[in-house]
Formats: sequence, structure tokens, C-alpha cells
Amino acid sequence: MKDSTVLIAVGKQVSMDALADKLETIRAIPAQVAIVVVGEVPQFPYYAIGVPPYGEVSIPSEWQDALAKTKSDLKAKQDAIEELLEKHDVTGGVSVVSTDPSRISDAVAQHAMVSDIALISDDLRDTDALFREVVHGVLFQSPVGVLLNDAAAATLDRPKRIFVAWTTHLHTARAVHQSLPLLRAAQEVTIGIIDPVMNEDRSGEDPGVDVAKWLTHHGCNVTVQQYPSGGHDVGQCILERSGEIGSDLIVMGAYSHSRAREALFGGTTRTLIDQRDQPVFLAH
Repeated sequence: MKDSTVLIAVGKQVSMDALADKLETIRAIPAQVAIVVVGEVPQFPYYAIGVPPYGEVSIPSEWQDALAKTKSDLKAKQDAIEELLEKHDVTGGVSVVSTDPSRISDAVAQHAMVSDIALISDDLRDTDALFREVVHGVLFQSPVGVLLNDAAAATLDRPKRIFVAWTTHLHTARAVHQSLPLLRAAQEVTIGIIDPVMNEDRSGEDPGVDVAKWLTHHGCNVTVQQYPSGGHDVGQCILERSGEIGSDLIVMGAYSHSRAREALFGGTTRTLIDQRDQPVFLAH
């Protein structure tokens, strides 16, 4: 990840100590950062506006006060993070995304367009809707992948073991391509296939061997493992197999099914996003 631009999305409650740990890792690579402080503005109370000639146009003072407080808090956090960048001698900038929740994903995606990878700070999970808008903005509206659950961004700097949850879907191939700098730096890469389908039309006669051969040409130390799910949740199987080999990072393609379907019924991507124990790199 040398000379890359790392987008870090944080909330106004982000721990400065946790952010400092990330900055130290990024400084050592070295890379630069683009930090985005994300916050929702209070919902405008349209019901409170009168319609002439039946009522006066009046914007509630409570909403104006709440809006001013939100913007003040975000600006204070921006100033504090800029001081932190200077203290840790990390090149980059800090900006604020403060808008209606429905526009958060668009705003974050604009910053991801000119970055190489996006890190989502754990503090954004405190507001589930905001967290998902940020993640979905990167996945669906930008060309980069997203890294979750890596408090100190340690996997950006020479990870030891990476578990690739491999399928023949396009989004999985994109995840591998986008994580290639990390895979090259890793000491070991395991290509893990859950319930492999061994035929020419799907994964070939020996699933995973083709991508392992390709990664080997890039200098990766690769092994292939095929696992039965035993009828259990595939996402949980990936977490268990990754844990067994002691991997630092899971690389996986996100959303082979629609977001609506996964929101209603769950799915592998939702399992990997919701869990907080293992770092995961996702791309769509």
C-alpha cells in the first residue's frame, strides 16, 4: 500500500487514540490519508411549515439550534483531527460530510473515487443506518473496497495471513484484484472455497487452483483449501475457517444477492459486515 491514499471514514465520536494508531501504521507504510468526518444533520420538520395563505412560513428554532450544534461538533472534530495529522506527520486532509441520511452514501463515494482503499471506523457502528450508508456508498458507488474491524489499520502493513473466500462470481474477482497489494505483502494466502462445485461450467475440476496459480505469478505464497459447509451458514463457516488458520484478514466479494434480499433474509455479506471480531476486506 506504499504511496496509496487511504480514505478513513469516522464519526464525531471517534476515539482520537484509535485514530492515532491508524495514522502511525499509515505513516510507516508510507501512505497518505483522506479523513472524512461523517454526520447526519437533524431531519427537517416539514410538518411544521405553514403554507400561505393558511399559515406562516416558520422554521422551528429547535431545529436550527440542533443543526448549528451538529455542524459545530463536526467542525471541532475536524480541527482536532487536523492537529493529530500534524502531530503524527502524516500527509493528507480532513473534510466533513454533513447531510441528510439519504445523501450520505453519495457524499462518501465522491471521496472514495480518488482513494485506493476505504477504512470505516468502528465508532460509526453506533448509528447502524449511518454505518450502512457509508459502507454501501463505498461498495456500490466507488471503485475501491472497504476494510472493516481493523482498529489500528494493521493489515495495511505486511499482514501475515490472508483468507480469501473464493467463488467464481465477478464481485469476488474484483475483491481479489483490489486487495492485490495486501495479498502480495502477506506471508501466506489461503484460497478457501466453501462447498465447491467441481465442473467446467462453474469452478472447474479443481476449484481455486486457477486463482492460486495467478496469485503465485504475483509472488504470493498460496495454498488452496476446500471446505464443506455441512448445511451451516456460509458466512459463519468463513469466519470459523479463517479463525482456524489464524488469518489477519478475510478478503471477500460483497452482495451476490441484492441488498434488499440480504436486509430481509440475511446472507453471507451481512454476516461478515455485522460481525466485529475479524478484519474483513469487501468489494463489489
